[in-house]
Amino acid sequence: MVDDNEPPDSKLTRTKEKWAREGRFLTGKITRPEDQRLPPGQHLTKDWPVLDLGVVPPVSRERWRLDVYGAVDAPVFWTFAEFTAQKQARFTSDIHCVTTWSRYDNEWEGLATRELLAACQPREDARFVVLHSYDGYTTNLALEDFAAEDALLAHSWSGQPLSAEHGGPVRLVVPHLYFWKSAKWLQAIEFLTEDAAGFWEVRGYHNRGDPWAEQRYSGD
Repeated sequence: MVDDNEPPDSKLTRTKEKWAREGRFLTGKITRPEDQRLPPGQHLTKDWPVLDLGVVPPVSRERWRLDVYGAVDAPVFWTFAEFTAQKQARFTSDIHCVTTWSRYDNEWEGLATRELLAACQPREDARFVVLHSYDGYTTNLALEDFAAEDALLAHSWSGQPLSAEHGGPVRLVVPHLYFWKSAKWLQAIEFLTEDAAGFWEVRGYHNRGDPWAEQRYSGD
């Protein structure tokens, strides 16, 4: 007899259970005391400065697509409607820009990166992701950073659709890294077995970008 309270057995369920047993994607992240909340060299702002490559791609929600491919067992190709039909999450987090400003308590809504990982099933040898944006921008992250517990693909900020100037329809948000790692106008996510530097990383920026270690530039 089947217990109605038991969750259905599926490849997704078995995979998540395996990740839990292995502690996969754990980063050792801890909650920081208020007096340690602002990384060194940063100053607080209540505004949200706009920084980009000088081009805001005209991508509407109707035209937006997300492609997820590479070292995965289940490539994903979603329209905006299909993307928002996935389980959604709400996170509140701080953001820290390499140009020294920080902004506290940003309210995001979107798809947690861990839900995306469950959907696309990264292969055992997948170690990195490269984010591709509609303006041609790229940036790279280690899979462990991409899979942080508060990282998400955001479509809304402070209860409103994410504006084009701030990366809408969808941008990545990885709060524990400098914000250049949180690519705007997200178009594709490529999973790799070996690292591949992105736009700023090949132009002298640090490969990881930890604000608390002041990893602003290569060599820091």
